[in-house]
Amino acid sequence: GIKWMSSLEAKFEDAKDKKPTAEKLERLRREKINRFRNRHRINVQGTDLPDPIATFDQLQKEYKIHPKIMENIQAAGFQVPTPIQMQAIPVMLHGRELLASAPTGSGKTLAFCIPLLTHLKQPRNKGFRALIISPTRELASQTHRELVKLAEGTGFRIHMIHKAAEAAKKFGPKSSKKF
Repeated sequence: GIKWMSSLEAKFEDAKDKKPTAEKLERLRREKINRFRNRHRINVQGTDLPDPIATFDQLQKEYKIHPKIMENIQAAGFQVPTPIQMQAIPVMLHGRELLASAPTGSGKTLAFCIPLLTHLKQPRNKGFRALIISPTRELASQTHRELVKLAEGTGFRIHMIHKAAEAAKKFGPKSSKKF
């Protein structure tokens, strides 16, 4: 049959149909995130990935990054995260494994140093708690330099070991057994 209604009733019926459902809201959120990733040329694979960040301030709000680390990020002149930092930092802060590829100078070092210091939470006198292995001395020096700047004022001790004999002198002869 035919359903007769006034135009006022028809408008009311249309308004009822346009109420967003949870599925529709989630789909719209996903589309927005995908547009953001496409705009910044971020390609991701995997399931249940955390959303990328758009600003370093989000790290403070969403992940409770140590205030001193946030100060050091700002003091170093970083205003907006690079695309690798936008996605890699949240992935690692969620404790997920990551294989990332980005050009030289894109901010990869900061992208893994921030989550590293955050996971360690605070300094402890328990020996070496994190290890970064670099393929070259130059890259190790760069990583060391960036970590020292980032960890300034937090109490973390950052070391670079490039010769086992020097390490034994610096940390004691039993250091290789201890750590």
